[in-house]
Amino acid sequence: MPEPKTEREANLRILSAVGFTFVAYFCIGVPLATLPSYLHLQLGISTGLAGLLVSLQYVATFASRPQAGRLSDTIGPRQTVRYGLLACAASGVLMALAALLRHSLWLNLGILALSRLALGTGESLCSTGATLWGIARVDGQHTARVISWNGVVTYAALAIGAPLGVVATAHWGFTAVGVIIFAICMVSYLAATRMAPTALFQGQRVSSGHIFLRVTPYGLALALGGTGFGVIATFITLYFASRGWPGAALSLSIYGLSFVGMRLLCAPYINRFGGFRIAIAGFLLEVAGLLLLGLGPSQRLAFLGCALTGMGFSPIFPSLGVEATNRFPASVRGSVIGLYSAFADLSLFLAGPLAGLVIGGFGYATVFLLTAGAVALALAACLWLASTALPPRPPDPSPSG
Repeated sequence: MPEPKTEREANLRILSAVGFTFVAYFCIGVPLATLPSYLHLQLGISTGLAGLLVSLQYVATFASRPQAGRLSDTIGPRQTVRYGLLACAASGVLMALAALLRHSLWLNLGILALSRLALGTGESLCSTGATLWGIARVDGQHTARVISWNGVVTYAALAIGAPLGVVATAHWGFTAVGVIIFAICMVSYLAATRMAPTALFQGQRVSSGHIFLRVTPYGLALALGGTGFGVIATFITLYFASRGWPGAALSLSIYGLSFVGMRLLCAPYINRFGGFRIAIAGFLLEVAGLLLLGLGPSQRLAFLGCALTGMGFSPIFPSLGVEATNRFPASVRGSVIGLYSAFADLSLFLAGPLAGLVIGGFGYATVFLLTAGAVALALAACLWLASTALPPRPPDPSPSG
């Protein structure tokens, strides 16, 4: 595919690919604000078990990320995205079925667990494939922009999906959540089928073990930084309920909109100033937001804490991601992105059950303060990486074919 001639053409090419990431995260966002309450308040299970069930999605995403990267490199990103959409559609069917069988607690929980696993696998395939598809539709010079736009649509989808899920559940019950997910995935599958595939990148292949070793320092920093989002996504609705505050779904939208705004603002500066500098600033903002959530005594300060946390975490993924991918050949870029993203999935999985245990023993304020400490460790890791990382590889050529 020839290089885009204008900024507008480049953005349109990117958005047409990462739009499928929007679909995957919309499917995540629709039950995001209602599933914890459904599990804890309607089914009566503990916060720890509720957090574990919600976080099963991240187990599947983490486990399938490396395979999603390899598929994107070998069979192409379009086919990878299509597989992901089918997995997300299956999760919607299972979610609707679980809601219909809510009279049987363990059957309900078992089907919901399968639904979360399918959704996590679909997320991995869609977002990894869409990212590589976007890069292939422009060129390697636009990697930071593709990853940035991918994050923009991710949290825009969460910001839209969460309140929509609340409204749908209030009017038609939890079954409607599964129906919405199934419908949008099947429409999107048809759209992906109509889009032209891109040629695969040719060149040197690198072993998965070598990629893992070199990506791990970047991934660990990302994982620690991602704990803030994991705690907010899983427990912010219950935190608001415990304080008697309305607007829990709004807090998720504030987080998402703050994330999107900062991502749009920072995207052009990653290549200009370097990923490490942007990531360091992001970690500082995220720590401030989490401290405010842990120490703030009012709903308004909690909203501000969500906003600062979203603004802080926003540039971290693309900033460290660009630093990591620039040190590998384009022929394994999908594998690099998949493994790097897996660290974020791991942190999101662990954040749910661990935070649930902390909340059960020490309350919500403590979990936000401990999460701020984890992000401070990520800041220290980023400072170390910035001082020791080798120079990036020279730019890669466009894909052949």
